[in-house]
Amino acid sequence: MVTTLLWILAVLCVVLGFIGILAPALPGPALVYAGIFCAAWAHDFQRIGFGFLLACGLITALVLLVDFAAGAVGTKRYGGSAWGIGGAAVGAIVGLFVVPPFGVILGPLVGAILGELIAGKSSEEAARAGWGSFLGFLGGTLVKYVACGAMVLAAAVAHIW
Repeated sequence: MVTTLLWILAVLCVVLGFIGILAPALPGPALVYAGIFCAAWAHDFQRIGFGFLLACGLITALVLLVDFAAGAVGTKRYGGSAWGIGGAAVGAIVGLFVVPPFGVILGPLVGAILGELIAGKSSEEAARAGWGSFLGFLGGTLVKYVACGAMVLAAAVAHIW
């Protein structure tokens, strides 16, 4: 009975985690990790051990750091200043509440543009920084999906053997 409940929780966490990679209200990679942990627990950590869980935990933490940095790196790479990076961060937060779920995508873009305009940059430079913020968001999202997919695949393989 407990094993079945743990497996249901594992699947639910993984599914919600993959949805959460895009949905700002859900901590996607952390939920995927929780799902893998539940799957390991379902079999008393015999098929998926603590070393594997530690590695997945480190990957989850690294993915979260990369995700936070991706927008800033994209903004900077496309000529954005500290104003654009700050605007993108503020835009991401405001976007979560103003126009969910699209705010998580549009907020940083608009925020970077507004930040650069406030800093006195031309509209073309501001738009380029906003585009960089958007590309950073896409890159961070791709990294999250690839890392989470690899962790789930590796857990599935570890469980089978």
